[in-house]
Amino acid sequence: MKQFVTREHEIEPLPGLPGVPPAGEVILWQGRPSSALVARHLLKVRWIVGYFLILASWAVLAGLNDAQPVGGIVFSVAVLTALAGVLIGMIELFAWAVEKTTLYTITTERIVIRFGVAISMTLNLPYRQVDGVALARLGEKAGMIAIALLPEQRLSWLIQWPHVRGFRFSRPEPSLICLPDADKVANVLSAAIGQYRGARAEQPRIIIQETAGSAMPPSVVAAE
Repeated sequence: MKQFVTREHEIEPLPGLPGVPPAGEVILWQGRPSSALVARHLLKVRWIVGYFLILASWAVLAGLNDAQPVGGIVFSVAVLTALAGVLIGMIELFAWAVEKTTLYTITTERIVIRFGVAISMTLNLPYRQVDGVALARLGEKAGMIAIALLPEQRLSWLIQWPHVRGFRFSRPEPSLICLPDADKVANVLSAAIGQYRGARAEQPRIIIQETAGSAMPPSVVAAE
């Protein structure tokens, strides 16, 4: 998969693309993940807040049960609050960095994922390598779009994280994560894949399914 990943987008001629698009290739959509959605759904910040609330409540109840002085109870809660603040701050900072360093691009020929908080990379996915697309909703309009590749294509799950479908280690699926307008993006992508394959006389049958939840069954599948 060396032909798919590059590390030289710092000098990209167009934002999000590692090179000048060939003649006839048109950019259809560009966008970024939402940092708020990344923190909430991907990094589970609400679960972490709840965990520290439980710890703080336990510290208060245990202190009262053991007849500890009020000052000691307050100190314990303050320590937990400080730890929670540091951890949540780090999560929010990482989510912000994911948003700022990521740019998704859909063209008439391919999907391009520019990503990398620590090491910048660009993933190039031509439609000829795409086996199917899945949409998982995160709300009324928000969602994630996973891209299944043909069996002979391989990517590293670890390198792709967090822009990859969860728990698909044997066949990682690159993903457009935490999109605030996932429905719109899914429509653009399904139309682009259909037009690409139709123009090459493959005559695929495009199946569009409404899905919900995190199971992410195929929502756009090119069937022979």
